[in-house]
Amino acid sequence: MAFTLDTVVPWGRSFEEYVDMFSLSEADLEKRILGCGDGPAAFNYELTTEGGQVISVDPIYQFTAQEIQGRIAATFDEVIEKVRQNPEEFVWTTISSPDELGRVRMAAMGQFLADYERGKVGGRYITASLPNLPFADNSFDLALCSHLLFLYSLQLDADFHLAAIREMLRVAKEVRIFPLLELGTVKSRHLDTVMAKLEALGYLLQIQTVDYEFQKGGNEMLRVTV
Repeated sequence: MAFTLDTVVPWGRSFEEYVDMFSLSEADLEKRILGCGDGPAAFNYELTTEGGQVISVDPIYQFTAQEIQGRIAATFDEVIEKVRQNPEEFVWTTISSPDELGRVRMAAMGQFLADYERGKVGGRYITASLPNLPFADNSFDLALCSHLLFLYSLQLDADFHLAAIREMLRVAKEVRIFPLLELGTVKSRHLDTVMAKLEALGYLLQIQTVDYEFQKGGNEMLRVTV
């Protein structure tokens, strides 16, 4: 089935959020980084501006900036309304209200949109999706996956998670995934199974607490290394 824009809810996070979600050190930010499922996040733009090396992949990158901007506009109010209806699922500290959440997300997505066409020409935004990445083995030092794996456990089964993580480990020396909760602020139904299978395959795993929590209880990431 063809990937269509009307099935997507674009929702981009800021550079600062990426740093906190993935506990990225200054040394990490100097590595060759791959962002999987980055969508309209500002991370690629800001890190590139600071001289970093980052490539983002997402199936949404087959569309133009205008098309993505239109889809953001079409879905934005619905997303914020769902947050308003379920405030108990979130931690209102760094972000204090649904209105502020909207402002933060729109600012990040605005940075992405301003950079997008230039980044596509430069090979920084590539149309691709897990579990098939168009890169040679060991092309990156670090692969990040934000708000895709584990979060959408209802939609993506355990076999998909395992294949996706192994593919990221094919192209990168280390993988970091955030969060480990699925929608509804409960631990992913696939987490234990996927971790057990990865450990059986000889990978090294660590669950690490991070300095970021917006989805209540969502303050842990999974680190996997070869």
